[in-house]
Amino acid sequence: MEKVVLDTNALLMPFEFSLNLDLELKRLLGSFEVHVPSAVVGELSRSKKKHAKVAAELARKYAIDQTERKGDESVVELASRLNAYVVTNDKLLIAKLRKMRIGVILLRSRNHLALDSD
Repeated sequence: MEKVVLDTNALLMPFEFSLNLDLELKRLLGSFEVHVPSAVVGELSRSKKKHAKVAAELARKYAIDQTERKGDESVVELASRLNAYVVTNDKLLIAKLRKMRIGVILLRSRNHLALDSD
């Protein structure tokens, strides 16, 4: 079973682009397990973004993992620990994940997820 870590913008995708994360991940990976760093849930809880509150509720549907670090670093830490893919569209985070050879899943054409192939 593949493991997947969601960052903040991944949790906002369903509300900003009418995307069903679970269906898209199932299409790409078959069986999977979703993890969210506790720092990401905290970030969404404090955020003033339009869909942050519902995105934080969505995050609670998945496994919430404690991390030592904050922000993007918490995503990298958790993905490394779990040997997991990361769902994100954050360009800086994608570059960091590629350098570390961590698999990336990103939004394509604003309507589906795809495995990153550089």
